[in-house]
Amino acid sequence: MDTDMIKQRYSLISPFLDERQRRLYLAAEAKAIGYGGVSTVSRATGVSRSAISAGYDDFNEAKEEKVSAGRIRREGGGRKKTVEMDITLKADLEALIDPVTRGDPESPLRWTCKSVRNLSDELNRMGHKTSHRMVAELLHEMDYSLQANRKTLEGESHPDRNVQFEFINERVKELQSMGQPVISVDTKKKELVGDFKNGGRELRPKGNPEKVRVHDFKIPALGRVAPYGVYDITHNIGWVNVGIDHDTAAFAVESIRRWWDSMGQVLYPDARHLMVTADGGGSNGYRIKLWKVELQKLANETGLSIQVSHFPPGTSKWNKIEHRLFAFISQNWRGKPLISHEVIVKLIAATTNRVGLKVACRLDTNAYPKAIKVSDEELAAVNIQRDSFHGEWNYTISPRTSLQ
Repeated sequence: MDTDMIKQRYSLISPFLDERQRRLYLAAEAKAIGYGGVSTVSRATGVSRSAISAGYDDFNEAKEEKVSAGRIRREGGGRKKTVEMDITLKADLEALIDPVTRGDPESPLRWTCKSVRNLSDELNRMGHKTSHRMVAELLHEMDYSLQANRKTLEGESHPDRNVQFEFINERVKELQSMGQPVISVDTKKKELVGDFKNGGRELRPKGNPEKVRVHDFKIPALGRVAPYGVYDITHNIGWVNVGIDHDTAAFAVESIRRWWDSMGQVLYPDARHLMVTADGGGSNGYRIKLWKVELQKLANETGLSIQVSHFPPGTSKWNKIEHRLFAFISQNWRGKPLISHEVIVKLIAATTNRVGLKVACRLDTNAYPKAIKVSDEELAAVNIQRDSFHGEWNYTISPRTSLQ
């Protein structure tokens, strides 16, 4: 018996039927099947066997004697709602959902996935008589729905946060008006390389999803990658240096160097200054000594004075690279397992958007050891000039001449 056809017919007609008409229709389906019809129809539609059997009774009894015109049930017929008979059911359910504010903080469901089955089991242990379907209906009536966490709390914000934003904006506009390069930099989230699940969906033949590993354990031969991005704010062009070693300050500056050598000096042949906007932490954080030492090396090599402005702690999402480059890379490779370095580089390089974003990408196979110590002498050799406004966030590193 094709239960799918029964289910499809019922889903099409049921919205137009009242309760009694549905019973009659389902009873007719069961009668047409014959022996075992009630069970078959019940499995196909999810309607209880007793409701379908009641439809049999409607066929066999004299309806005009038992049911008044226009009525669905006999007088007094129909089961009373559970919430009418169990007046504490709703309150106990709400206490289980949010035990910190409404109920016992020691509730066993405080630390448990609050599925409707777990909720109904706990309610039954409390003395109620209910099912997971009833719990689902009650939650719908109470305007509860499944919701993910939302990142909105930034923690304690710095009192000069907005002033720093304005400072960065003014400096960016000034450099752009002079035809000087302005870049936004950061490291994208590290990614495992291999046939691992990647979030999102990708078009494939129906019933043939790409098979990936069940567990996300690093494959030693492939490891992880750290894509370091450089986003040219003026030209809407991105450069991504895909590192296979540690995400250090040396790696961050090397990424900027590679951008300048392959792209920046071509776009800005008359450049004298380079402005870098970066997060306050990570490999390009304002507290990192190696970051400043490596920038000094870059300034000496290129002859550029490098102006750096860091975003205040907890405000990294305001960095242009996050929503103008990294967001589109994530969209482009969603649902695609990052099975090799070559695949990662090609997916990043193929990223674009409707406003003309272009991205270049290269693999960086260099080693970048961690925990490199910077001596006081090395730090003192950095030709740094700090701004009067938050000099820890805003500073310029100029090239050192042989006389300095």
